[in-house]
Amino acid sequence: MGEFVVSPGALAGKVIAVCTSAEKGVRKQSVASIELEVGTGVVGDAHSGAWHRQVSLLPDEAVDDLRQVLPNLKAGDFAENILTRGLDLKSLPVGTVISVGEALLAVTQIGKKCHNDCEINRLVGKCAMPSEGIFTVVIRGGEVRPGDEVHVMEVSR
Repeated sequence: MGEFVVSPGALAGKVIAVCTSAEKGVRKQSVASIELEVGTGVVGDAHSGAWHRQVSLLPDEAVDDLRQVLPNLKAGDFAENILTRGLDLKSLPVGTVISVGEALLAVTQIGKKCHNDCEINRLVGKCAMPSEGIFTVVIRGGEVRPGDEVHVMEVSR
């Protein structure tokens, strides 16, 4: 296989926030940076581990509509690890490789079933993660922080 490079005319976005939680089933909290590790995901996050949903990403644009009903929604409220802006994440096919900060991620799943007890779904009537969020595995580790660029990658031969 070749090297991963930014695709010509690649879709690009920015990291708005990075978030973690110490336990599952709670909102995540914004932090200054996260460390992504191959085979694990977000170091110290409750959802880390050797599975196909190591790192979750959600576009901030998907949260904008819900902020009209709940203006105080903040990063991590949908249990996302990385909140982005400027990239239609749900349009990326499974298998797409994206660079985020120093790390490379491979898309493994688009959306997910909402938790039965999802507080936001109860309050607003819908949740952004089931239709707009994506899940990835880490294929190259590294630090990710707000302001980092997000790029769709391709393999050069």
